[in-house]
Amino acid sequence: MNHHAAIEDHPVIDPGIEQHPPRQSDVDPAVADRAYHRIVAMLGAVPVLVIAFLVVYFAVPRDAEMVVFGANFKMQTTLLGLSAGIAVLLVGVAAIVWARSLMTDEEIVGDRHELSSPPEVREQVLADVEQGIEETGIRRRKLIGSGMAGALGLLALPAVVSLADMGPWPTADLRAKTIEKTIWAEAMQLVNDVNHLPLKADEILVGQLINAQPKALQDLHGTAYQQAKAKASIIVVRMDPNTIRIPESRRDWQVDGILCYSKICTHVGCPISLWEQQTHHLLCPCHQSTFDLGNSGVVVFGPAARSLPQLPIMVDKDGYLVARSDFTVPVGPSYFERDSSKDFQDGDR
Repeated sequence: MNHHAAIEDHPVIDPGIEQHPPRQSDVDPAVADRAYHRIVAMLGAVPVLVIAFLVVYFAVPRDAEMVVFGANFKMQTTLLGLSAGIAVLLVGVAAIVWARSLMTDEEIVGDRHELSSPPEVREQVLADVEQGIEETGIRRRKLIGSGMAGALGLLALPAVVSLADMGPWPTADLRAKTIEKTIWAEAMQLVNDVNHLPLKADEILVGQLINAQPKALQDLHGTAYQQAKAKASIIVVRMDPNTIRIPESRRDWQVDGILCYSKICTHVGCPISLWEQQTHHLLCPCHQSTFDLGNSGVVVFGPAARSLPQLPIMVDKDGYLVARSDFTVPVGPSYFERDSSKDFQDGDR
């Protein structure tokens, strides 16, 4: 009867805490000292590897190559990866050895209470924390703590130095010559981006959308071509002038209902050309930002915060569409230093 009563009161018998077998470092000070020396040696190698990273970064040419087992590798990239990777690995291994060899690994049981703990319990918690710090051995072996802090701090240097590869500092003058400028210029022809034929105003039908680009783009190649096209790609649409709103400040930016806009969404830079003829709306397929091309490209829906940049156009003596100038505002997504004061807002004239 007593046995059954015990089972009802305690369906699962508490096995208690398993007996803790001592580690070699717990019973032999020499083993603990060897672990301590290994940890210090690994942490001491980290500054050497960080210095090696910096030397390789600044001294090894970027186009230098090395052959390993018959395969060609970029020398700088390989050496940078090895030095930074081994440094991080040593910090991790040192932390593991420290935890497994020198820190205490005894299990401790503490009762939990739903209500806030009384003062004596809080004092006990602080005492346990203090005991834990003492058991890490960091106070007796201060070089471990200093070495770990120094190694982690120095590991930030490769990351900081690598930021230089992001390019020069984006000053206002540099932005004006690069990301805020395209190859569009006065009298530059608009051409179809598929067959590269110039666009004639009287051949564009109402409701038609054409993906276009500057004629000068055909003279570029490689990276220069890709960079220029990423900013200069446009869409040309024709709408009934009686169904759209043309502000006075942009009256001469269009030709009998033919308007030209950047093809690059102002949210995150996706190319857009999903055209709704009846509503004059242009939809971005990435995040559904919607622009009203019948109202100077203002945003009517979605996460985009700025209107679609409009390219001023006119016709030349032969009736072909040409640009009046470059875009008056930077194309593409926003960035921290961008001046948005010139962006068209709904209601502007």
